[in-house]
Amino acid sequence: MEVKENILRKEEAIALKLRELYEERGYDLFRLASFEEYHFYLEQKNFLSGDDVIKFNGNDGRLLALNPDVTLSIVKNTPAGASRKVYYNENVYRHNRKSDEYRQINQVGIEVIGEVSLQTEVDVVMLALASLSEIGKGKLELSHSGLIAAILDLFPDHCRGKVFNRLKNKNFSELAQLAEKGGVSPQRTQQLMALMKLSGDFYRELPKALATAAGWPEATTALQSLAEGAKVLKQQQLPENVQLLFDLSTVNDTNYYSGLIFQGFIENIPQALLFGGRYDGLFQALGKTQQAIGFGIHLDRLDQNRSQEAGMKTRMLNVALPKGRMGQAVYEMFRDAGLVTANLLDDSRKLVFEDETNNIRFFLVKPSDVASYVEHGAADIGIVGRDILLETEADVIDLLRFNLGVCRIAVAGPRDFTIDPTRPLKVATKYTNITRQYFGDRSQPIETIYLNGSIELAPIVGLADVIVDIVETGTTLKENDLVVLEEIDESSAHLIVNRSSWRFKKAAITEVVEKVSDQK
Repeated sequence: MEVKENILRKEEAIALKLRELYEERGYDLFRLASFEEYHFYLEQKNFLSGDDVIKFNGNDGRLLALNPDVTLSIVKNTPAGASRKVYYNENVYRHNRKSDEYRQINQVGIEVIGEVSLQTEVDVVMLALASLSEIGKGKLELSHSGLIAAILDLFPDHCRGKVFNRLKNKNFSELAQLAEKGGVSPQRTQQLMALMKLSGDFYRELPKALATAAGWPEATTALQSLAEGAKVLKQQQLPENVQLLFDLSTVNDTNYYSGLIFQGFIENIPQALLFGGRYDGLFQALGKTQQAIGFGIHLDRLDQNRSQEAGMKTRMLNVALPKGRMGQAVYEMFRDAGLVTANLLDDSRKLVFEDETNNIRFFLVKPSDVASYVEHGAADIGIVGRDILLETEADVIDLLRFNLGVCRIAVAGPRDFTIDPTRPLKVATKYTNITRQYFGDRSQPIETIYLNGSIELAPIVGLADVIVDIVETGTTLKENDLVVLEEIDESSAHLIVNRSSWRFKKAAITEVVEKVSDQK
């Protein structure tokens, strides 16, 4: 019986098209067991995402896990020395630590196992392009894990996690600070900053990257590998609705990947939904000698489409401004830069302000919500305090720092306070994530008490020993006989960008960044 396409959900219709595509290319269907023994994932935890594995006890007493990853199961169930080309359409299950939610993730993808030649890599990239083309207007961004490893190797081990995040978020200023503190040479720092700025068409940016990395052997080797693939790709007929890009923010996990890496975006979907690359290291970790390359597509992200039907004016540049003085100051900066007309925000009763002439739209939102609007694609750009970014760990691009809202994130309490080592430290704060990380790094047991206002009152009335909060002038602390005991970090206003918007509205976003940079 023929299935009527109009009764299928979007992800089901796409999955059928992709399965047909992969069958035509000679891939065999791989069926995934719903669960595996937990110890297998525990042993391979370096190859898993940051989410937790969902585990349970079987009837025979074995500790089992709902399958959190398709590729790991394929590798486990592929005999040593065997070659195969497989595709899959499966659900995997994870517990997200950040949101504390249990997730069922629908994935479709392909894996090539055995001997992986340059032509094999090109064939897989072409199949990734064809897959994106079936879904919509897309961008496929290519990079190399060797380039990321060359950058990380410049830094001391203890700060590589921070470096990885700054690369991913395109945070120029903080990466430069880490380079200075980490003893990276001025020449390498200059090359790194120049590489960070490259973003756009693959064939235009890759030669620039090679020229920039001259004299840096490890980076040059990785980029030359990309260039070899580029020569072969240029001879292929690419889909008209998908473009190849190069950007250093493509930084898939170097524990997992061991060569070519790539990620794919679809217009109006706020995050990448295709992830792939070479992963020979995973086979080596299991004592096998095969090479491997593949990609997976998160079909569940298709329901995040921010289209015209959802009420979004996608042709406009959507900017989330924090309510209050900071938002007004940033709007005035946009106005002075000639990006918007004067008096646009005069009607205080409105939350949305559109400038049809300049093709820009502002939202006024609660300061703590700006990062969420940008991360989930309701806004292309947002202005947010760094304290909020640190607290929420929002998955956004962090392009620019302003000299606005400058303050410190600090531990404060009574002047004569000393820690009682016999019990956990009671800390009142609205920054629970920052607080746990700060004291966790110092192995200090704490009990957090969430408060969202009048935090200075907590140690005065005995609710908490100390507080963690932002401090500007320190006047409020002085008036309540409190002092800064320790400084955790600095904060100021940052301009952040949605990851997909950076790929599809880059010209408009770059214009904003360049013009407001001259004003700040």
